[in-house]
This record gives sequence, structure tokens and C-alpha cells, in this order.
Amino acid sequence: MTKTPNIAAPPRIDDPDDILERAAAWRAAGRRVALATVVKTWGSSPRPVGSQLAVDDKGAMLGSVSGGCIEGAVIREAMEAMEDGRARLLEFSVSNEQAWEVGLACGGRVEVFVERVE
Repeated sequence: MTKTPNIAAPPRIDDPDDILERAAAWRAAGRRVALATVVKTWGSSPRPVGSQLAVDDKGAMLGSVSGGCIEGAVIREAMEAMEDGRARLLEFSVSNEQAWEVGLACGGRVEVFVERVE
């Protein structure tokens, strides 16, 4: 009989427990870590309030706060938060007029809180 190897499923980007567990494991391994959390949305927003993105100082990341459209800016701020220890509240928005240009039905706003994990 052939034994099937025990392969753990990768964490899902929408499971906050997996994201927090991975962030804790990175910290336990001595890495610096920042966590970004969607705290408020209005209008068109690809990820709901509570969505998270964990980033470590080596550039590894897990989760999502936007489905890609603001991730780069959030990751830059997360790296800076790891360096200076200051939390940040970021706001991103698109007007209704701009929304049509990028294929959205309406504009929207998202606020993301970024903090270093201690």
C-alpha cells in the first residue's frame, strides 16, 4: 500500500486565522512583520472590512486588502512601518468618473490600517 504524503493546504487569502498564524510564525522566526487591515470601505471595494495582508521584511506576503490595485502602495507603507514602528491609516479612492475609465461600475474608497507586529 502506498502512503500518501501529508501535505498541508496553503493558507487561503481570505482566512484571517491563517494570515495571523503565518504572521506570528514569521515573528517567532525573528523576522519583522507588518499587518494591513481594511477598516472602512465605501462604494466599490474589492475586499471587505476585516480583510488583511501580512508582510515580512523579506518581502513575503499573505492575504489581500484590494485584489491588487493598491497592494503595492500598502506593501511600501508596511515596509516603512516595520522600520519606524509607526502605524498608518491609508486612504485610497476613485471618483465615479475615474471608475468608468478602469471598468468599475462606480467609484469607492477604502481605508487600510497598517501596523508593525510586535
